[in-house]
Amino acid sequence: MKPLTIYLTTLPFGSLLTHMILFHPHKNLRRDTDPKTQEIMAKTVAFFENKGKLKLKQDDHERVWYRDFLDFLAKEKIFSHLLTPSKYGTPECRWDNYRNCEFNEILGFYGLPYWYTWQVTILGLGPLWMSKNEEIKKKTATLLAEGGIFGFGLSEKEHGADLYSSEMALTPLGSGQYLAKGRKYYIGNGNEAALLSTFGKLTDSGDYVFFAVDPKREKFELVKNVVNSQSYVAEYALHGYKVSENEILSKGQEAWDSSLNTVNVGKFNLGWTSIGMCTHAFYESINHASHRRLFGHAVTEFAHIQQLFTDSYARLCAMKLFASRASDYMRTASADDRRYLLYNPMVKMKVTTQGEEVINQLWDIIAARGFEKDMVFESVARDIRALPKLEGTVHVNMALIIKFMKNYFFSPSEYPEIGTQNQAKDDTFLFNQGATKGLSKIRFHDYRKVYSSVDLPNIAIFRKQIRLLKSLLMVAKPSKKQTEDFDFLLILGELFTLVVYGQLLIESAKLNSVDDDLLDQIFDFMVRDFSKFALQLYSKTSSTKLQQLLCLQMIRKPTVNVERAERIWKTQVETLKDQYRMKE
Repeated sequence: MKPLTIYLTTLPFGSLLTHMILFHPHKNLRRDTDPKTQEIMAKTVAFFENKGKLKLKQDDHERVWYRDFLDFLAKEKIFSHLLTPSKYGTPECRWDNYRNCEFNEILGFYGLPYWYTWQVTILGLGPLWMSKNEEIKKKTATLLAEGGIFGFGLSEKEHGADLYSSEMALTPLGSGQYLAKGRKYYIGNGNEAALLSTFGKLTDSGDYVFFAVDPKREKFELVKNVVNSQSYVAEYALHGYKVSENEILSKGQEAWDSSLNTVNVGKFNLGWTSIGMCTHAFYESINHASHRRLFGHAVTEFAHIQQLFTDSYARLCAMKLFASRASDYMRTASADDRRYLLYNPMVKMKVTTQGEEVINQLWDIIAARGFEKDMVFESVARDIRALPKLEGTVHVNMALIIKFMKNYFFSPSEYPEIGTQNQAKDDTFLFNQGATKGLSKIRFHDYRKVYSSVDLPNIAIFRKQIRLLKSLLMVAKPSKKQTEDFDFLLILGELFTLVVYGQLLIESAKLNSVDDDLLDQIFDFMVRDFSKFALQLYSKTSSTKLQQLLCLQMIRKPTVNVERAERIWKTQVETLKDQYRMKE
């Protein structure tokens, strides 16, 4: 492999300024971070750029285990720096969600398999860093420094992530010794993990337990890779595998909480990789369309193509703005402020489904080109579908989100205003989230103040739609039978989700100096999406006459502003053509 060429940015990056929202490998790596972080991101970009697109695609098609990438990570100690809390590592080590978001985006930009080994390492580390077992934490830090990757042994073939039905059994033998027996399924990095955090039950008490498994030890069987991919997603079996007390991570309620809190940490990353994947696909799409001529015209001269590009650009910018703001709430979370538990699953669920929508729109533009094997787009179009389905389906995350709707709309609370959380610090609360109960007690700041702080035509329309939704919840609230119909609740949840999405978009736009044109263009699709879900709710068999009436009133048309749309196209979208092409 060629020596690494380091790509350093020449532009300041203190905020997501309008023309810099989309990631660009050579121009806008973040510059508001410390030198070590900047070095990590630049070297990671350089690794992929020097690898080149042809080799990247060849490895993808031939399902090559990414040994070169893991060797690079180990040499540079990247996982050690990014995933070791400062208490257990060198002065440059910390678990800093701000810089981890950027790393997620970079890995997503170059390919889902490379992100996946990072993601499942994060999940595997969750129960380890949440444990009270100091001995194994120190061992974990050493393994990370040596280039180790990790895995999260939670799911089982017959039960998925249904923890209640877990069949992995840990039998006490006395004197702090145990025997483990059972199988785990769909476990990333299972082939080469330094440790696998494994969830099971104690046979004597029935209590839940997390314990660390070393795949190199006796009685561990690597059964197979269950997917057709570069990634190794393992089925593994323990056949009377010996476990000592110093390998126990947690028991009882702590083990249960560790499993759910680990997913809270990990699922946030899926939205960020979707952003990276869509960004690379966007560059490829606009490059292709700009140079493709049909009927004597460039494809980008057609009005419907400009509309599709503008809409997908607005959606992609919104994805990043929302996820950036959600990160602020994760980094300021505490036992008294758990608003992140609403925003976090939205990054996992809403941002990833928006990613699918962006790819659908871009694919309508580039058509057959999206199938060609030398395009990164071909891999993105295949893999973008995975993200809404990992770390809990859309339905599972929506069921969680709906629990917050009552307090969000009807019981706001006061919180200090928080700004951009880009400081270099450990996000220690993520590993001290505590009990997973009490969601109904979580309160939120008043969304109405945020929406009333901006005077733009489409936001004004969106405010009216919100008021009508709130009216429905007050005077035509779902009946008991409707609340038992999850499809009904899913549509209602989509409407609620849009309200929260818009609130954080407005907050993020202010913090990042996003211009009014782009913000109003974003709310153009927000109004349309709200109308779409209102029509779906109206069309439900069980919807009442009053619910139907209110739903019809929610259906609104965005403000027609041809000049604004043309400005966005000319100054922000069309100018992206030929700005980035990955070297062959």
